[in-house]
Amino acid sequence: MLASVANTPILPGLSPVAGKSIEARFDGEMLSSDGGLLALREVEKRLGIAAQLAACIDDPRTPERVQHGLDEIIRFRMLMIAAGYEDGNDADRLRNDPMFKLAMERLPEAGDLCSQATISRTENLPGPRALLRMGLAMVEHYCASFRTIPNRVVLDIDDTFDAAHGAQQLCLFNAHHDEYGFQPIVVFDGDGRMLAAVLRPACRPKGSQIVKWLRRLIDAIRSHWPRTAIMLRGDSHYCTPEVLRFCRARRLDYIFGVAPTTTLRKHVIALEASTTARAQQAPGEKIRRFKEFNDGAASWDRVERIIARVEAGPMGVDTRFIVTSLKAGSPRTLYQEIYCARGQAENHIKAWKTHLAADRTSCSRASANQMRLFLHIGAYWLMWSLRSLMPRRSRWRGIQFDTLRLRLIKLAVRLETLKRSIRLHLPRSMPDQAILGYALARLPRLVI
Repeated sequence: MLASVANTPILPGLSPVAGKSIEARFDGEMLSSDGGLLALREVEKRLGIAAQLAACIDDPRTPERVQHGLDEIIRFRMLMIAAGYEDGNDADRLRNDPMFKLAMERLPEAGDLCSQATISRTENLPGPRALLRMGLAMVEHYCASFRTIPNRVVLDIDDTFDAAHGAQQLCLFNAHHDEYGFQPIVVFDGDGRMLAAVLRPACRPKGSQIVKWLRRLIDAIRSHWPRTAIMLRGDSHYCTPEVLRFCRARRLDYIFGVAPTTTLRKHVIALEASTTARAQQAPGEKIRRFKEFNDGAASWDRVERIIARVEAGPMGVDTRFIVTSLKAGSPRTLYQEIYCARGQAENHIKAWKTHLAADRTSCSRASANQMRLFLHIGAYWLMWSLRSLMPRRSRWRGIQFDTLRLRLIKLAVRLETLKRSIRLHLPRSMPDQAILGYALARLPRLVI
């Protein structure tokens, strides 16, 4: 194996094995710990997200002096995030990694990739109009990810807290979390595809603000799918008079949580009492019952179909309310099978925010932090698409992103450049060889 010219020190503290000492040095060349990038490289080539985002940004640099194109910078950053390097400073060490070079269409012996400073300048480059174009590009990518135009899609809208890092634009103190931060709005569909993320202050959004943003999102989707039925699903934050009015005007179905009020509780007083009595006759068990009625808040334009879920058990009585435009379906079906399915969006947010570190919005400018959200959306699509290639009924189809990265991306690899080929030597003891080969064989199935 090739060795570095520099004399690197031996790692201390290693005990001998079978009477033989162990000498370990960081002196191996043409080695990488991210052999699975070859799969993410193929996924990105099929999706083309980096090129889509780069096309939305006006590059002010002199063309003949450009060493790293915007699409290359964005692709490098997305691959870093997907591989677990959420900190842009890691680029200074990874820029000469042979596997990252290969993923960026360069030979392992070629020049280094872009540095952290170049990535930071790119994050601060887009202005409001460019960011708007990037948001529309992500919706276009979402619509293109379907083989056929769907008859109906369900969009889960939610928000998540993102702690601030010092004095930053748009950061605001949130009393619930007891710290300063942001509260971006995110949208996923029922299958986990991510559509959008909008940076905003850490406060509950007003109905007019939600409608202003939803109008752009729905118009962008309708420009591709004019006849597709759309249903919005969210918690009580999004059940405002403005949103309900907007949904009716745009012929959108909806199912939202409703905050309990004295008016609504009057409809379930008898049901709560009878459910509690049943629970007392069955100690240790939970009794769940449902009731539907038509009512509405004083600020609503009209009464709506409201469903109440009453649950009694050892911990007492818990009552929840939802409002929906759906005419068909029993109260139990609408609540348990349709509304409660929005809980899966929490897992999608966890994958995006925790496993891909989408909360690393540490730039001082809001536009740069919004750009970072787009980069993490791109990384989410890479991991989601790789997972979608797995066998449908296997555990791999629902595996978490951090586990997927650990099992398929974090692979030791030795690269060997020959005259007519580049040979990758992966560990023979790697336990998931078959599933990696299966995923690569199914790459042509990805919709582009």
